[in-house]
Amino acid sequence: MAKTPEEVMRFADEQGVRMVDVKFTDVPGTWQHFSIPMSAFDIAAFSEGVGFDGSSIRGFQEINESDMLLIPDPNTAILDPFTAVPTLSLICDVAQPGTFESYSRDPRNIARKAEAYLKSTGIADTAYFGPEAEFFVFDEVRFTSSINEQSVFVDSEEAHWNHGRVGTFERPNLGHRMRPKEGYFPVAPNDTLQDLRAEMALTMEACGIAVEAQHHEVAAGGQCEIDMRFDTLLTMADRLLLYKYIVKNVARRAGKSVTFMPKPIFGDNGSGMHVHMSLWKNEKPLFADGEGYAGISEMARMFIGGLLTHAPALLAFAAPSTNSYRRLVPGYEAPVNLVYSQRNRSAAVRIPMYSENPKAKRVEFRPPDPTANPYLTFSALLMAGLDGIKRGLLPEQHGFGPVDRNIYEMPAAEKAEIRSVPGSLDEALAALQADHEFLLAGDVFTRDLLEKYVEMKSEQAAEVRLRPTPVEFLMYYDA
Repeated sequence: MAKTPEEVMRFADEQGVRMVDVKFTDVPGTWQHFSIPMSAFDIAAFSEGVGFDGSSIRGFQEINESDMLLIPDPNTAILDPFTAVPTLSLICDVAQPGTFESYSRDPRNIARKAEAYLKSTGIADTAYFGPEAEFFVFDEVRFTSSINEQSVFVDSEEAHWNHGRVGTFERPNLGHRMRPKEGYFPVAPNDTLQDLRAEMALTMEACGIAVEAQHHEVAAGGQCEIDMRFDTLLTMADRLLLYKYIVKNVARRAGKSVTFMPKPIFGDNGSGMHVHMSLWKNEKPLFADGEGYAGISEMARMFIGGLLTHAPALLAFAAPSTNSYRRLVPGYEAPVNLVYSQRNRSAAVRIPMYSENPKAKRVEFRPPDPTANPYLTFSALLMAGLDGIKRGLLPEQHGFGPVDRNIYEMPAAEKAEIRSVPGSLDEALAALQADHEFLLAGDVFTRDLLEKYVEMKSEQAAEVRLRPTPVEFLMYYDA
């Protein structure tokens, strides 16, 4: 339910709020914040904004044009569950001072424009998104990267590598450890994180996030997932950042550490963020057709055609870290194959078959991971799907399947005909530079934002390329 500024101020008074925390998102997709005493915050902030220095935020302004405004969104008001004093949390839009014009590099602004563009097409009026963000819970993390040292160490009390350790987490070692790739779904005592995930899920519900399930994931070193109920694009992007905030801080309170890196450990499953999507119009689902393949409509198939056609460029947003491509490796269970299927989890697009209810019919884009900026990623996925609908890009006419066979067992000649996602962040960024016109429709994305984004991510890729890794010493030191 929409909230007014007046309702938010009454809520703050009733809850004895003493601080107001204003949050916004930088270009890479990380929450930033600062706080204002309640005594210095009034209702005018919702219309006049709160000033801040935009030159210190990743991807934002130059130092000579640093003054920016935050406009709080009253619909996002919650009590922060982790502060010592009662604190009102508000997610904000970024605006230019004087004109109050929405800032072109504000990811939340792009999500708003994407939803407006969808309505302007007449194709649909609502896009629903349901991301499945996986994460690892570690008991210890150490890493360093300097001129003469590159190292990382992570540990999990339930991981198989601790079978032989003495007295690290328990005295004596009781031997209940998960074997690699067997984390889906053993019970306690092997699963040590049930209570922690329950606390995370209940904290989410207290903050207004509808939770559908929580469980251990496949990797045996503390991998978990908590599933949120789908919602509209902007709301879901807001909730994903709140989800990450809650998961990390509940873990920290318990003396543990959470990472959303897609591939923090070698030899076990990585963390993805499969994104479920559907279009609706006048409160009716548009992706269902009982007579169609996998029960989906021609519109849904054209949406899939757009996703697969633009997938290499989409991955610049959806798999935006160099670490993302440690997960997206051909030959494993990763969704690297640019085809669609009704059940095949190695396909980039899957049609979930759990229910025949038209309201449950959706498409699932599987390559993304939770390092993605949700505002940019969801908006880009929507724009690609709409482009597919407008151009009539039926996937079966463009070599995108459906493929319902086990791809790993296909003859090499057949497997070679299936295209794959980019093999590196550099390749994905090059694809985005070559294929981005579909993002500019309706002025949803701007060239200014795309250029800054590619610049920032290219710098990250270069940083990784320059550094030797421990495995290189293992392979080449005695050459």
